[in-house]
Amino acid sequence: MAITTALTRLLGITHPIILAPMGGVAGGKLAAAVSQAGGFGMIGGGYGDPKAGYGGKAWMDDQFRASGNARIGVGYITWSLERFPELFDQALEHAPKVFGLAFGDETRFAPRIKAAGVTLLCQVQDLDGAKRALDAGADIIVAQGTEAGGHGKSGRTTLTLTPAIVDIAGKVPVVAAGGLSDGRGLAAALMLGASGILVGTRFWATPEALGSDKAKQLLTTARSDDTLRTRVFDIVRELDWPEGYSGRAIVNDFSRQWHGRELELEQNLTRETEAYWAAAKAGDTSKTVVFAGEGLDLIHDIKPAGDIVRSIAGDAEALLKTRAGAEIG
Repeated sequence: MAITTALTRLLGITHPIILAPMGGVAGGKLAAAVSQAGGFGMIGGGYGDPKAGYGGKAWMDDQFRASGNARIGVGYITWSLERFPELFDQALEHAPKVFGLAFGDETRFAPRIKAAGVTLLCQVQDLDGAKRALDAGADIIVAQGTEAGGHGKSGRTTLTLTPAIVDIAGKVPVVAAGGLSDGRGLAAALMLGASGILVGTRFWATPEALGSDKAKQLLTTARSDDTLRTRVFDIVRELDWPEGYSGRAIVNDFSRQWHGRELELEQNLTRETEAYWAAAKAGDTSKTVVFAGEGLDLIHDIKPAGDIVRSIAGDAEALLKTRAGAEIG
């Protein structure tokens, strides 16, 4: 059995499930596991800054090697490629099947992606962003609601944003993102007109994902109400995100201390940044960020990525057997 949508036809995949290109989490091993299970895996380049411990040229070469011969894609924060254009060239040299851009103006990079015959995926958080991405030639639009873990905007939810973007996207497949962790989320997205879902936090709680075991265990015990959209982790890491963006993360001692006191944090930045990176080196999740979405309530264990792909797809198929909007068989 399989769910066939515009997304599965475009990418030649069995299940309409894409791995979110989470920086420092979605490496080559995880991307390959998702693709080999019938979904589509993506490596997350993040900021592309080696100082972050991931995303530099050597790191990206290692992740592509780790993916083997799997059909995968790569995703970057768009404004980071403006700082490190050599990473854009490197990624294209690896000939990914999909190139994902998020949080910035796609128009600078879209022409070369399209000219290389690579599928262009653009993640957006509002209708204006969707219109810009469509004008840039996006082949896939990801409609990211505020429920998503990691960076995004406080505003539109996945439930309302997805069909609104579907209505303007024409034949371009729309993929829903934000708080989607199981087959119910996939079935709901398809009923909203989406062609699939992009899943992040659920795939972090896997043995194939990068990141510490302590962070992964935290994902299985924290709940959606334990998350918060905040800028404090960007401030302390000295990341200059554009106005309007924040990151959804699990509340910890650091965010309890500084959320709502951002100006004071900036005034004490030298001391707090040094302490933050010392805590990060020690794996102290009470002080360092663990990004996670509102799908946490549905995550109770750490299990292989392939099992997650098959479980999401199978559960969605069961729900959709008597519904319109997808071909089952």
